[in-house]
Amino acid sequence: MIRIVIAEDQRLLLGALGALLDMEEDMEVVGQARNGQEVLRLVEQYKPDICIMDIEMPVMTGLDAAEALKDSSCKVIVLTTFARSGYFERARKANVNGYLLKDSPSEELADSIRVILDGRKVYAPELIDMAYSEENPLTEREEEVIKLIADGKNTKEIASQLYLTNGTVRNYVSTIMDKLHVGNRIEAISKLKEKGWFK
Repeated sequence: MIRIVIAEDQRLLLGALGALLDMEEDMEVVGQARNGQEVLRLVEQYKPDICIMDIEMPVMTGLDAAEALKDSSCKVIVLTTFARSGYFERARKANVNGYLLKDSPSEELADSIRVILDGRKVYAPELIDMAYSEENPLTEREEEVIKLIADGKNTKEIASQLYLTNGTVRNYVSTIMDKLHVGNRIEAISKLKEKGWFK
């Protein structure tokens, strides 16, 4: 029997997923969580074979939980609405075993679980195309700068935190806006979030 834990913050979807998988003869849903922190607790408690989780959840995201489970024996499938290259890139680095979109047919999920337990990985085809078409253009330093901007820091505060001059920070900001093809800091942050490039 394949033991499964599901994490999804939308109650209705969580219940529906659980009911669908329980109908499979070789599967049993042993736990249901509504955020990443609960998932980690349930995995510890029930030692499931596989964990299916959404990305955007309160308290702790699915990607943070997947990173925490990277070295556990529990296999991870990310099941999300978001076909974003940044999310997919991060999920692959966390060594997830599957990345599927919520609009896939339900029987595809059960088949994917069996394939993954057989030792293979399953990724939604749209994501593979996307992963090769678009990468985050920012350097690590530029990412640090934009994260501090997103945290509400001004040029002077960023300069002092990163041991840079104000002028250097301004240069970074204009490079970031050029690379992202946006007109201001707010658009830059929005674009990074939309692409899933914020770590």
